[in-house]
Amino acid sequence: MVWCTSCDRSFVSQHALEQHLEASPNHNYCSKCERDFNSWNALRTHYINSPIHYFCRGCDDDFDDDDELDDHIEENHWYCGNCEKFFESELGLREHYRQSPAHFYCPSCDKHFQNDNNLQQHLRSAIHVGRPFNCPGSGCGKSFPSIAALTLHLESGTCPSGITRKKLDKRVAEFDRQGLITDRLRITSESPYQVTDTYATDAAWNGSAYECYFCARGFRTLFALNQHLKSPVHESANYRCPHCQVQFGTLSGLVQHIESGECGVMKFGSTKRVVDELTTGLQNWKLLR
Repeated sequence: MVWCTSCDRSFVSQHALEQHLEASPNHNYCSKCERDFNSWNALRTHYINSPIHYFCRGCDDDFDDDDELDDHIEENHWYCGNCEKFFESELGLREHYRQSPAHFYCPSCDKHFQNDNNLQQHLRSAIHVGRPFNCPGSGCGKSFPSIAALTLHLESGTCPSGITRKKLDKRVAEFDRQGLITDRLRITSESPYQVTDTYATDAAWNGSAYECYFCARGFRTLFALNQHLKSPVHESANYRCPHCQVQFGTLSGLVQHIESGECGVMKFGSTKRVVDELTTGLQNWKLLR
């Protein structure tokens, strides 16, 4: 016979007593540490400070390990890890980034920088100083701070015009007749034997995650794995930098590389001419559903 002194009740076993401690509103019990606290706030403080607990302060749940907690926060909360603050919405989090002196953040590009000097250089760059780039998609009307941002939008499949990454690739390959930045044969090939879609089934489960056959990366859900397979990460490199010959799977990847000025590619007249013409073309093309 065991006794609960707080409730003045006896129980037939230690297990029965622990069930009572966990279920009773009169107790604030940590089963992992076998400790009863005077209040919920005291128990919560214990969860937060204890090195053996993985506690989410956003919803007051305790998890088995750091990975499980991190996955939970990423999927369910708007959280600033640097400041250890939770927010009710993405807008609230971004507003925090914008106002906080602890962050060097560009709200237009949703991009963070290591220090204020890097942020100011970014704000003085052509991305912000230049004119906005309007989406040519039918029924869209959105504008973007850079060609890279516009290209990402066109590749995303969310433009009301119905443009997709593959349609955009073919349009660019038709434009780049000399093959300066594209592998035209690969992009425009209409071979009936060409594999166009890859998707995973429940057979991808390896006992702990859904595993990508190509890169062995694990995903918590089958949906997440198939989203990964739909992305350009495993597709052929359709684009290349004409100066340093680095290859890219997407047009946006190449454009980001060019805009960064990493290899000085824009110093070459022929490349600059093609990029300028492509920039004009992306804005003037009529992209219809």
